[in-house]
Amino acid sequence: MGAGWIDVKIQVLASPAELARAAAENFVLVASDAIADHGRFTVALTGGSTPRQTYETIGSEAYAARVDWPRVHVFWGDERCVPPGDEASNFLMARETLLDHVPIPPGNVHRMRGEDEPTAAAAAYESIIDEFVGERFDLIHLGMGADAHVASLFPGSSALHESTRKVCAALGADMWRITMTPIVINSAANITFMVAGAGKAEAVARVLQGPRDTSSNPAQIVAPDRGKVVWLLDAAAARLLH
Repeated sequence: MGAGWIDVKIQVLASPAELARAAAENFVLVASDAIADHGRFTVALTGGSTPRQTYETIGSEAYAARVDWPRVHVFWGDERCVPPGDEASNFLMARETLLDHVPIPPGNVHRMRGEDEPTAAAAAYESIIDEFVGERFDLIHLGMGADAHVASLFPGSSALHESTRKVCAALGADMWRITMTPIVINSAANITFMVAGAGKAEAVARVLQGPRDTSSNPAQIVAPDRGKVVWLLDAAAARLLH
């Protein structure tokens, strides 16, 4: 690890399909432990191609049957400022791949309102987190872009240095987005990164083995004081690690 970076668990899987199964297994186990401990499971989902396969796996009969869905509350780490039916919506992806296939009560699904004015939507979502989650999420899922961004925390974003807000509006990739800030991400009990593909290999190596530079490599901002971080990588994404 680079200087100042935290110790994390890194698991390299042979393929994206194996990565998805490992992430699904982790989801089921964390959910079970949380429900046994305090009666419910709060999870924040992410967008992207790698999580898509994970959510399809969790939604399959083999995994979905192992989750007490009425005790699960689903949130999102970030959302594009588009309507919920837009093909770019992280909510839509999760609904089509996971939520439509499991018996979760509609009231347990807490989406970011990407169709609303971004700053107002961010403030509203922070209130929802305060009301339904409280101090910390049981699990936050994160992907990572080839530029090392996580959620909608992009290189150089002022949101990386947010000191008071849990959710804020952020401009990234020429589109307004709503994103959790490091304040809420780093309070989570468990964080799972899911990263696949050779196109992410350079960013993976920079983040995990390079010097700490959170402005250039936002994924390095993920450093919970009391939480566990697991990186699930396929072989292609891990190919530059040593």
